[in-house]
Amino acid sequence: MEFFRKTLDPVIALAAIAVLDIFLFLIVGAWTVGGGETMMTGLIAQFFLGDELQRIPFWQLVFPPHADYWKIYISLGMFFGAFVGAVLSKEFYWRMPRRASEWLLITIGGLLMGIGIRLAFVCNVSTFFGMGSEMNLGGYLAISGILAGAWVGSLIYKKILEG
Repeated sequence: MEFFRKTLDPVIALAAIAVLDIFLFLIVGAWTVGGGETMMTGLIAQFFLGDELQRIPFWQLVFPPHADYWKIYISLGMFFGAFVGAVLSKEFYWRMPRRASEWLLITIGGLLMGIGIRLAFVCNVSTFFGMGSEMNLGGYLAISGILAGAWVGSLIYKKILEG
């Protein structure tokens, strides 16, 4: 698989993604990555909590869990495609954090990302490529927050790892 061993020109790759995205939008309409993951989280919570999940308004008003939600399968498809691409290019490696502090930082970072995606009700990809290209002020504020958060998070991570 020579295709997976070389890097594509970013302009060609982004142009291909843009064209494919147009067809995806025409076929299924707008979609966000966060919707699939949120629904999977709801289904997992429903499995463990059962009827108790009904007491949380978010899962009744915004995202009532059901397994036929099509965005789940888009998210799983992206995960599978990334996995296959990494394996075929021989770039797949298991990397495990070495210290408990790294696990803590990863967990806190993941929780903050999850909270942020629910507050914004949009994913970072659509923020950059959707709202940013639309010249939407909210998109630029979100991009600024993402960049500032990544910078501060990397400083904290570096400080903890060095200390």
